[in-house]
Amino acid sequence: MFKEKLLLGQYYPVESPIHRLNAGCKILITILYAISLFLANNWLCWGGLSILCLAVIGMSRIPLRALWRGLRVVAVFCLLAVILNIFFYPGETAWQWGFISISQGAFSHGLAIGLRLILLVIFASLLTLSTTPIQLTDGIEALLRPLAPLHVPAHEIAMMMSIALRFIPTLLDEFERIRLAQRSRGARLDQGNLIRRTLALLPLLVPLFVAAFRRAEDLAQAMEAKCYRGGEGRTRWKQSTWKIWDTLALGLFLLLFLGLLLLRIFF
Repeated sequence: MFKEKLLLGQYYPVESPIHRLNAGCKILITILYAISLFLANNWLCWGGLSILCLAVIGMSRIPLRALWRGLRVVAVFCLLAVILNIFFYPGETAWQWGFISISQGAFSHGLAIGLRLILLVIFASLLTLSTTPIQLTDGIEALLRPLAPLHVPAHEIAMMMSIALRFIPTLLDEFERIRLAQRSRGARLDQGNLIRRTLALLPLLVPLFVAAFRRAEDLAQAMEAKCYRGGEGRTRWKQSTWKIWDTLALGLFLLLFLGLLLLRIFF
């Protein structure tokens, strides 16, 4: 099923040091790692970030098979980004055949872009795989709480983001059911070239949007039936606490970010 091929929005229940970290800490670490990926400007830094990502994967105890199964979905987009950067990277021409030309450093730049995208997807997937939707909501709300004097609705924003992530696998399940129903009626969705198969999937979007709006309405009615009135005055059954390990982990990634920032400025 499509849900088994996409990692974003799913939670993998296992006991690990990464799962025990505070949700707000993991969100900040993911942001710092993403910025560090784009601050790195040589293969030594990218190699170090790759090793760090592999270390986090090992500590999370999430199977590599599950990560690879989810990575195959975005591999096509990463490959497309690499190809586009190879053929459209500006610079002195190193190879040319007709109207096709490749400049010097294009392969290195294209591979770097592909590596950045892959590491970014993996690290973002680790955030949702190691954090429940409730923990993610609490973490986002805690990070946005300092903006309360500016009348920023922290709880509402966190709730919308967590619901959006939670709906990703749900909508993929709905899409799979619609696809199977159309195939049982004789629709040929997997025949022909890539363009024909893509166009054959377009009629499935209408019932998918209808199902999405129906689920959203059911969720809104359920929240109203439970007297949901926003985040003000609400309490939590389980309180998330910030521990010493959260400080150490965030400090490590903050040092990494500052080191790459200094390298980018002075070298």
